[in-house]
Amino acid sequence: MEIDQLRQLLELVSKGELSVEAAEKQLAKAEAAGVQGVTLDLDRQGRCGFPEVIFGENKPAATIAATMQAQRDHGQPSLATRVSAEKAAKVTEMLEGVVYNEVARVLRWNLECSVAIRGRVLVISAGTSDLPVAAEAVETLQWMGIDHELIEDVGVAGPHRLIRHVDNLQSADVVIVVAGLEGALPSVVGGYVDCPVLAVPTSVGYSTAFGGITALLGMLNSCASNVLVSNVDAGFKAAYNAGVMLRRLKGFEQ
Repeated sequence: MEIDQLRQLLELVSKGELSVEAAEKQLAKAEAAGVQGVTLDLDRQGRCGFPEVIFGENKPAATIAATMQAQRDHGQPSLATRVSAEKAAKVTEMLEGVVYNEVARVLRWNLECSVAIRGRVLVISAGTSDLPVAAEAVETLQWMGIDHELIEDVGVAGPHRLIRHVDNLQSADVVIVVAGLEGALPSVVGGYVDCPVLAVPTSVGYSTAFGGITALLGMLNSCASNVLVSNVDAGFKAAYNAGVMLRRLKGFEQ
């Protein structure tokens, strides 16, 4: 149960407008959430700022749909990552209004009255092969209600492409840079901006890229001091942390 909901419940009890027994039933109902095989953490938003995110890989479509419905019943937007197109088709048949991004492999179900967070995030994809990870970051930002923009295919093999966007880079509050191969792009971007650069290595590259390990190590050894590195292919994780930063530092739109 959300903190505001709990406070309202306690106020009703203190005013004598709700019995202790009735309040106990409401608390038990909120705790149960009723999803078979899932212990849904409905208090995650109150503790951590955003609701629990569903990791869709290896979960049946019915479980994903039931979890999303339970979140919506409790006034929370839903995000499910790593969902195949086949499973997504079943979920969208069961739940009206759920949006699926096939490139990102993400299901999203925002509320009609979602609260917007102040600030702006720029997502940069080094190459078109990195786009699925960048798209996962974009979907996450949309779920959190954060103003964002995606710039595609501006890797270091053609440095003139990035130069065109420098003014745009410098207007962002957080930049997410998604790159594979040698993972050089975040260092270049970091040298142009005064904000955090969240680097996401991807598993794109030939054999000596080692599934993203080469890009990961390159980013960890970046000479740009404002570069922080996420796990390989973790577009969601970078975007989530961008949201946490903005929520704490800038707050919500009025």
